[in-house]
Amino acid sequence: MQENTFTEQVYRVVSGIPKGKVATYSQIARLSGNAKAARAVGMAMRNNKDTNKVPCHRVVGATGALTGYAYGNGTRTKMELLKKEGVKFREQKIDLSQSLWNK
Repeated sequence: MQENTFTEQVYRVVSGIPKGKVATYSQIARLSGNAKAARAVGMAMRNNKDTNKVPCHRVVGATGALTGYAYGNGTRTKMELLKKEGVKFREQKIDLSQSLWNK
C-alpha cells in the first residue's frame, strides 16, 4: 500500500471542510500530520487543480485574514465565495468565533 504524500493529506483534509466553515493553514497542517508545515499547506492550496473537490477558498490565515487566492480576482473572489456560503465576517476578516471548523 502506497503512503499518501503530505499534499494528498492536505487535499483530503481540506475536502472535508463543510460549506459555511473555514480552517486555518496551521490547523490544516496539524490535521495533515505536520503541525509546522503551514506554508506547505499554502503551496498545496496554490497548486490545487480541482477547486470543486478541494475547496481551497475555505483555508484562511490564523487571524481570519483572507490570504492569497490563485483563482478569479484573488482574495476578492475568495471573500465572495465565502459570503455566499454563509461565512461570517467582521470588518475584512472572518469571524473565527462563528465560522471556524472545529475538527
